[in-house]
Amino acid sequence: MLYDAYEVQRSLLSGASAMADIGAGLLNNPANPFAYSGMGPIMASALQVFAHASAPRGKPEFGFKTTIVDSRDVAVREEIVLRKPFGQLKRFRREGVESGPKLLIVAPMSGHYATLLRGTVERMMPGHDVYITDWRDAKLVPLEEGGFDLDDYVDYLIEFLEHIGGRPHVLAVCQPSVPAYAAAALMSARKHPNRPATLTMMGGPIDTREAPTEVNTVATQRPFSWFKNNVIATVPYLYPGQGRPVYPGFLQLAGFMAMNFGNHLVSHWGMFKHLVEGADESAEATMAFYEEYRSVCDMTAEFYLQTIDVVFQRHLLPKGEMTHRGVPVDPAAITDIPLLAIEGERDDISGLGQTKAALTIATSLPESMKRYYMAKGVGHYGIFNGSKWRTKIAPVVEEWIASAEAPLAEAA
Repeated sequence: MLYDAYEVQRSLLSGASAMADIGAGLLNNPANPFAYSGMGPIMASALQVFAHASAPRGKPEFGFKTTIVDSRDVAVREEIVLRKPFGQLKRFRREGVESGPKLLIVAPMSGHYATLLRGTVERMMPGHDVYITDWRDAKLVPLEEGGFDLDDYVDYLIEFLEHIGGRPHVLAVCQPSVPAYAAAALMSARKHPNRPATLTMMGGPIDTREAPTEVNTVATQRPFSWFKNNVIATVPYLYPGQGRPVYPGFLQLAGFMAMNFGNHLVSHWGMFKHLVEGADESAEATMAFYEEYRSVCDMTAEFYLQTIDVVFQRHLLPKGEMTHRGVPVDPAAITDIPLLAIEGERDDISGLGQTKAALTIATSLPESMKRYYMAKGVGHYGIFNGSKWRTKIAPVVEEWIASAEAPLAEAA
């Protein structure tokens, strides 16, 4: 019933959004005398804000056409190099450029699409052969494709690394820090030839007992059964995945919006004022952010619930008790994968110390192969997007990758 109620609301708001957009267009039309009155721009701006906030959204596009390599423009072509039921491996091929370390960016499966990391990809493309995990909206996956849980996530990462070949570098943003770390440990234990050359984790919940945030509190103050009984819904018949139990993206979005509701109100008030004043560029910047932020997708119920249990409630990875299909995930197995942990000083999703714990539990890894970087004045989103990511954090990641490339070249 929850998902059905949402679909009814979405349909109603979709119509209201379209009407508001038409109304704003009429009020802004130069042929309309009311557009030159004092109230015209105010009403048009209010309708624009409402139309944007209530419009339905699908999967955004990365939209890259070019990048800059060695001070010249190079065409970029997006390629799907491996398709799986719940996600695909996407490569951003730079036409005529084969140089640069291979880098797999692991996007979070946490309610948003991989395009949330558009800024991450864009910044790393000039110097790296970039791949990304492009996860699929669970409501679009037919039931006959089976399920997808945390163990499957780890399997996908290992298969993606095998497909890329060699020893790619891995950059995990937020939630996938845990499965990426697990994959690194499992592959290290087997001396897998395609184990990561380096593993960088940014704002990841490796040990959520460190500096718990509101997100962590929500996950621990209720029993596991509560999540199973209250936030899991069934995909309605409208979608290919009808009948699949999921954690709906709209619930995830509602939770994130509620965490910083005041800030979101201020942002929309600012958008309204910019529209009234004719500062279109400022208003469009806010709209672009929310266009991405409100584009959400569903997670399979089994993946969401297993993550709640393993990562947020029982803390199995840092306690050395995590398993993958019955095989222990031993952090001590990591002996030759340099680890970089990056945290934001103002991160309200993964608190300070949660990602750094990845270095502590890798007890067999030499200290010279560990690095920690704390980005001052940076919140969760700013770790992987925005000016501080581009100018402060990305150079640290690039230097870390470059420092590991020379030993790999000598070994080859």
